[in-house]
Amino acid sequence: MEVTVQDIINHLTTSLGHIENTVDTLKSGLPSSQVTGIAVSFMPTYNTIHKAIELGANLLITHEGLFYSHWDQTDFGKNEVIDQKKKLIKDSGIAIFRFHDYWHRYQPDGIMLGLVTNLGWDDYVVEHQPAATIISLPGMTAKEVADHLKNKLHIKYVRFMGNPEKQVKRVGILVGYRGSGSTAIPFFENHDLDLVIYGEGPEWETPEYVRDSISQGKEKALLVIGHAESEEPGMSYLADKLQQMFQEIPVYFIPNESCFEMM
Repeated sequence: MEVTVQDIINHLTTSLGHIENTVDTLKSGLPSSQVTGIAVSFMPTYNTIHKAIELGANLLITHEGLFYSHWDQTDFGKNEVIDQKKKLIKDSGIAIFRFHDYWHRYQPDGIMLGLVTNLGWDDYVVEHQPAATIISLPGMTAKEVADHLKNKLHIKYVRFMGNPEKQVKRVGILVGYRGSGSTAIPFFENHDLDLVIYGEGPEWETPEYVRDSISQGKEKALLVIGHAESEEPGMSYLADKLQQMFQEIPVYFIPNESCFEMM
């Protein structure tokens, strides 16, 4: 049975209804094209698009934008990097669909669920909120949690604030760019959390709150793991789900290497 690009998009989005002003649109390709292979990635890098083409995928589903802006703006003036990336996409004919807003609107949030599952913490979930999850861990220190994250997510380092030997039980998780003070600080207080783990956020907001909390003897702890590191497991989870849904179509997950190296 022929499956089109639009069939895949409908399958992923229809149950949630229409989202106004969404970034989740088909960025290239034709909705009527028959899908012969699906690649899934967190970030549609130049190398990721090349890899998808090499694998024979003619549909790439990605979480973040193509051109270094949430809204895919390309008003950077003359830019050979963007021009070359556009040429690769056009010449290959690959369809690229961004799956960001809808995946975050799933309940539980698809990105969050992928991270929690990757960490092996499904049985420890106390509550899945629309933009956060609360976990109750069985007797781990903050350092043991950090080591667990590095091991499970295959990352070289995390950023930490607090006492590494502190026993943490109530842990809050915020994926992606949900580490802002307006989100993370009430999250700490309203749910009596020992530790918050998030992807990224302004450094002058939540970290400074945690610093003052520690100075006042409150011993709160914070783990910052990186935007991609917190969200990529959710796209790997999506690839697994797509393969179950469309067993006749090969589905490939393409991981992204970290942008940064330790020096």
